[in-house]
Amino acid sequence: MKPARLHIVAALFVAGAVATPVVAHHSGAMFDNTKTVELTGTVKEFQWTNPHIWIQIERQNTGGAKEEWSVEGGSPNSLSRNGWRKTTFAPGTAVSIRVNPMRDGSHAGNFVGAKFADGKTIGRWE
Repeated sequence: MKPARLHIVAALFVAGAVATPVVAHHSGAMFDNTKTVELTGTVKEFQWTNPHIWIQIERQNTGGAKEEWSVEGGSPNSLSRNGWRKTTFAPGTAVSIRVNPMRDGSHAGNFVGAKFADGKTIGRWE
């Protein structure tokens, strides 16, 4: 192949690689989707950030000790299309949140649904 054609082919390859959207996402394998845990407590912090939102919830465990859970949700873009706002989980709000817990038993999970004190629900809450 002539050097000029080689440069054109290389340039087209690079342009195609740059123009192709990159689809990368972490695995959800760390969550146990066969289990659902209900956490009742108070919102400590709501992080409306990309690529996923995070809800920090403080609750008392069965022994009466305070524990903090980290709950991962979808992207702000997709959640806003479902009515969520950066004020949906205001710090200090009493809430029950259902999650698929971490397989390793750590205090974290993937958001399933939530129910607020006024009875309003979001996500899957049957």
